[in-house]
Amino acid sequence: MTDTTALAGMFKTYDIRGIAPSQLSADLAYRIGRAIPQVLGVDAVAVGRDMRTTGPMLSASLIEGIRDSGADVTDVGLVSTDALYFTVGKYGFPAGVMITASHNPPEYNGFKICREGARAVSFDDGIGKIRDSALANVVPPLAERRGDLFTRDVLPAYADHVLSIVDTNTIKPLWIAIDAGNGMAGKTVPIVFGRLPVTVTPLFFELDGTFPNHLANPIEPENVADLQRTVVEHGLDLGIAFDGDADRMFLIDEKGQAVGGDMVTALVAIAMLKRHPGAAVCYNLICSRSVPEVISAHGGRPIRTPVGHSLIKKIMRDEDAVFGGEHSGHFYFRDNWYADSGIIAALTVLQLISEQGKPVSEVLAPLDTRFRSGEINTRVADAKAIMKAIEAAYTAQGGTVDHLDGITIGFPDWWFSLRSSNTEPLLRLNVEADDRATLAAKTAEVRTQIPPLS
Repeated sequence: MTDTTALAGMFKTYDIRGIAPSQLSADLAYRIGRAIPQVLGVDAVAVGRDMRTTGPMLSASLIEGIRDSGADVTDVGLVSTDALYFTVGKYGFPAGVMITASHNPPEYNGFKICREGARAVSFDDGIGKIRDSALANVVPPLAERRGDLFTRDVLPAYADHVLSIVDTNTIKPLWIAIDAGNGMAGKTVPIVFGRLPVTVTPLFFELDGTFPNHLANPIEPENVADLQRTVVEHGLDLGIAFDGDADRMFLIDEKGQAVGGDMVTALVAIAMLKRHPGAAVCYNLICSRSVPEVISAHGGRPIRTPVGHSLIKKIMRDEDAVFGGEHSGHFYFRDNWYADSGIIAALTVLQLISEQGKPVSEVLAPLDTRFRSGEINTRVADAKAIMKAIEAAYTAQGGTVDHLDGITIGFPDWWFSLRSSNTEPLLRLNVEADDRATLAAKTAEVRTQIPPLS
């Protein structure tokens, strides 16, 4: 693989991400900064960063590049990704850049780019052209007018905003643990939760991009072990974990059990539908069948979507959906410019638990009645051929099929989804069944029909 090929590979479907500074260097950050105003056609950009060690270097270079292309920059400093989205939406910036590698290991860093209204920039509508410009041999001429640099503290207004999404008067004096994973929640949580009648046991709130305790990737079980233990040992009401840039949220119940992102989607949907009766709620196709059932039972209009934030956000806008959730811990809110916010999801769960006056596990019990495999990834030689064969086999058995995102095959008491990765030769399998025995049998059955790459 040539150096150019490796660098080009950092420009992904929804963001730019690579090892810094060996791949994502100061020079490349500068070139990306030069490209952003030209490709997006903007004259002002808000820039924020997370706590990664290469953040200050990349931020300084990116800002220089943006200014040299004639656009003004407002530097909001150390913030969570949802606080950067808030900045762009609230103050009307035509574009924003968050310097983060989200949940990746410490050697990574990257850029999440959005347009006005916090609309995400994808590869097809901007990142591809930014790549071509940044990797070109010639840097464009300097703009006649160099952009100005401003700084702004947005976090107090951000706290006002996220608290306005929920009814804080209903939140009871709960005892909770929050694991920031040495990520940006360590800065945003005290500002927000300090205004609530809750007692927080903080885990790893010190901003540290080397992640000395565990990776800030709560979707992996080993990274929530400390939080689970703290909840159980101290008899707390629940635990909350955030990823590195704090746009995703993961929930632990009072028994120390991890709650799936789809079940969190169901909980948040209940609370949001109480405030917005009859509204549409989006959920991606990996979520349990229980999720649309819960949405309908609470008077909402369930809308099934493909996986991926740019797709779900577009559908939310088209359907005027009040909320959208994904199994991966991303939660989107209409009143948050349709952008994701882990902290709004956490606040909404606190509101629901307070209003129902029950432990998390008891609130979930009537909702979470099925059994799920979790996502099983297999490297394969020919994803399309395998999916076609599996579809034929199961439709011949009477299974229903749809092609919203890959294939989803349904039977009365179980179903499965099979999708190919956008970036790797992978097939992603998710299975759900009404009982454990059926789940085990059907998961094994489907997996035997997915020959791994030798």
